[in-house]
Amino acid sequence: MTLPGFTLYPAIDVRDGRIVRLAQGDYAQETRYGDDPLALARAYAGQGAQWLHLVDLDAARAGGYTLFELVRRIVSDTGLRVQTGGGVRGRDDVARILDAGAARVVVGSLAVREADEVIDWIEAFGRERITVALDTRLDRAGTWRLPVHGWTETAAGTLEDMAARYAAHGLRHLLCTDITRDGMMTGPNLALYRLLADCVPDLELQASGGVRHLDDVLQAQAQGCAGIVLGRSLLEGKLALPEALARTAAAARGEAR
Repeated sequence: MTLPGFTLYPAIDVRDGRIVRLAQGDYAQETRYGDDPLALARAYAGQGAQWLHLVDLDAARAGGYTLFELVRRIVSDTGLRVQTGGGVRGRDDVARILDAGAARVVVGSLAVREADEVIDWIEAFGRERITVALDTRLDRAGTWRLPVHGWTETAAGTLEDMAARYAAHGLRHLLCTDITRDGMMTGPNLALYRLLADCVPDLELQASGGVRHLDDVLQAQAQGCAGIVLGRSLLEGKLALPEALARTAAAARGEAR
């Protein structure tokens, strides 16, 4: 079986200028991995990456995206295509981030709270320029819900309904994170991604959260994802980016594993 193309997104989360990872989005559970995001971006580019997933954690908490200059430097110095978000609150934020050189802007909580507005942005900026990020958690009834405000409140509606709404209004790129897996290296939620691949087959689905090793990446690809975000597994040397790039490319060509 030949699989569709697959993109690896090495992730750099920035807080106070440092490279960090949070466990399940908890700012009190921060692990630091260095203080030079640009150098890490250069390293990922040198290993063959084409894309970078960049998150402004300070802005995600307080609003007001701040990493414009870092985006400019990464794009000019490495040639990476940058997908970035954190603290995006309005159309002007999207325009400024794109003007800084980002290829796509990631919109998270606002995409749940103000879906009509974000749908307007998709039309205004183009479906290639917006990635909607839906963070989700399974409730006691077995329904995928959409927590917002730092995952402390739950919005009305379900993950499947929201994804279908965006698919019907032109979205192409959907990033979905199982909150319970984020930063925990317990494996991605493959059942979740299979559900979404079946529910919104026309969307380019990005998996995020829990990746431990190469097999997790290959399984996400096999479930119908178009890409995967890689955080701790790369930072802690559990996953070799060049090997993952080669193996997913081979799978996309239909070659044996």
